[in-house]
Amino acid sequence: MILRDLPAVLGVEAIDVDLNQPLDDAAFALLRSAFERRSVLVVRDQRLTPDAHIDFSRRFGELEIHVQKQFLLPGHPELLVVSNEFVDGRPIGLVDAGHYWHSDLSYKAEPSLASALHAQVLPAEGGDTLFVDMHAAYDALDAETQARIDGLTAIHSYAARNAAQNAKTSHRPALTEEQKRAVPEVEHPMVRVHPATGRKALFVNEGFTTRVVGLPEDEGAALLQRLCAHMVEPRFIYRHRWQARDLVMWDNRATIHLATGCPPHLARTLYRTTIKGDRPTGPSAASLAA
Repeated sequence: MILRDLPAVLGVEAIDVDLNQPLDDAAFALLRSAFERRSVLVVRDQRLTPDAHIDFSRRFGELEIHVQKQFLLPGHPELLVVSNEFVDGRPIGLVDAGHYWHSDLSYKAEPSLASALHAQVLPAEGGDTLFVDMHAAYDALDAETQARIDGLTAIHSYAARNAAQNAKTSHRPALTEEQKRAVPEVEHPMVRVHPATGRKALFVNEGFTTRVVGLPEDEGAALLQRLCAHMVEPRFIYRHRWQARDLVMWDNRATIHLATGCPPHLARTLYRTTIKGDRPTGPSAASLAA
């Protein structure tokens, strides 16, 4: 296995490795360390079986089952199908997945540690995924803004995002009452301390963050708007141009991402695992724990 940093603000590439074969402990520790340091791991040319994809992901932690159960891979509920393909007039996966900046499952009390997306069918053009280095975005803020947001929390909501998408397209099903109960609003620190590296990262996103706790609505909205505009400046972004059979894994504690989309007549299908994380810790709590 060869690891090399990508020529961008984040990202590391692994080549000459077959994840159908379990890595020994030393090789896995090396891979995990590179992932935690660079936040996005790209493993090239992986002819992965669904079971191998699940087994590799599970080495990082317990796997999540997505709330949109109709789009789980049959026989493998750990795999969410992300696709613009239709069979008999019905989508086989989430058609509009990720067409906005977000961190996966930030709307849960224990957001995901990471997600691992494996390319099945790629379009001839388009389909890139953008990633933001949220450590770098935080570090670039002025000291006054850093001090202000270090002690603030914000609300994250899946129901609000799903309702917004449902209003735009019939391909995004409305949540059932049972699904709504499974994803209540949660409150998280606006700055998250990474449990592996100790670095601070912004932890808000346009996809799921709805309001700032303790601030008047207009003031909180203005703050969120400013932060969301700041974090997507080009200097913080890595653009992943997919290659056949890429496995791309990203750290949801340190990044946000966006699917750029592709022409609707070109098929794009990928399988995604999501690895459960822990409850986010803000700077004040991290200092007390230390």
